[in-house]
Parts: sequence; structure tokens; C-alpha cells
Amino acid sequence: MSGMRSKGRITSWHDDKGYGFITPLDGGKKVFVHVSAFSNRNRRPAAQDIVSYALSTDNQGRPCAADATLPGDKLRQRTARKASRPSIAIALLFLGAIGALSFAGRLPMLIFAGYVVLSAITFVAYALDKSAARSGGWRTQEGSLQLLGLLGGWPGGLLARQLLRHKSKKASFGRVFWATVLINCTALIWLAATGRLSVSVL
Repeated sequence: MSGMRSKGRITSWHDDKGYGFITPLDGGKKVFVHVSAFSNRNRRPAAQDIVSYALSTDNQGRPCAADATLPGDKLRQRTARKASRPSIAIALLFLGAIGALSFAGRLPMLIFAGYVVLSAITFVAYALDKSAARSGGWRTQEGSLQLLGLLGGWPGGLLARQLLRHKSKKASFGRVFWATVLINCTALIWLAATGRLSVSVL
């Protein structure tokens, strides 16, 4: 999925080192781009080239360009689309299952409402952080995003990572994210199994 894409001009390029910087056409801070981010590996970028790209972050959380294309190049996106489908399905199936159990009286309705509300808040938090990364504004701490997921907003975080392509390529963030999913689901199962989530209590 190409998601939110931007256009910019390569205002500096170090061909011997294989990297440079893009100045967005609509304004904002310069964005780092590595030659490996370009879809056409047989074509070398150069200074003053117009580039279409998706904004991403590196391992240190700094903004960088991904899935970059030069005029006339095609974006390779089929693999990304296929890869996103299982994650989106997981989030929707989980919320659907919690909703079905709640409406059937097996879980308190507050549990379903809590997951929905927290997921919405988490999705918005990811979207705002993505926007801040694009504009150079105030970023949301990764710990805050992970905490929202741990509390039950992880379905929204999962949808945001795939639909917005935010924090989806950072391996260290992904490992912690899936750990919060496991902890949250384990806690939910344990509470339900021990009767601590009975409808009468909540």
C-alpha cells in the first residue's frame, strides 16, 4: 500500500556514498534518502531530481524516505499490500470476537467498548505522530504508543502501522509492539478464565 506519499526535490546528493536529502515541495524539513530506498535500482538519482516518496523512520526514529521513485518509475507495492492483509485481519477479527462475546453476555460490554475506544485513540496517536514526522513537529514518544497498545489499543496500533505505514519497518519497535499484544491478550484470557471479568462484577 503506497499510503501517504509526498513529493520533493533532491537538493543534495552524494553519489559516492549513496545518500542525499530531499526538500519537500510543500515545505518542511529536509528528509534523508538512501539509494536503497529507490524502487528502480538501475537508475541513479541526482541533485535536482523530483522524487515521490513515502515518509518513514530509521532505527533511531529519524525521518527518512522510503519507496522512492523518480519520474517515470513505477512503485513496487504488491508485496506490501499482501503483507498488510494478515495484520489488518488480526485486528478486525480480534475486535469482532470481543464484540461477539460481549453481545452474547460472555464478556462485559465495557471490555468491548474499552478496546474500541483505546484502538481509536491509538490510531489517532499514530496518525498525529506520522504527521509530526512529516512536518518536523513535536513527536509522540514511542513508549507512549506502546503503552496505549499494552492497555488495549493494539488493534488500532496494528491498523495504523499497516494503513498509515508508520512504525511498520522499525524492527525494534515491532518486537516491543508484538510483546505488548501478547501481554494484553494473555491478561485478558487469564482474567476471563478466573472469573474476574464476570458481567456481574463490571
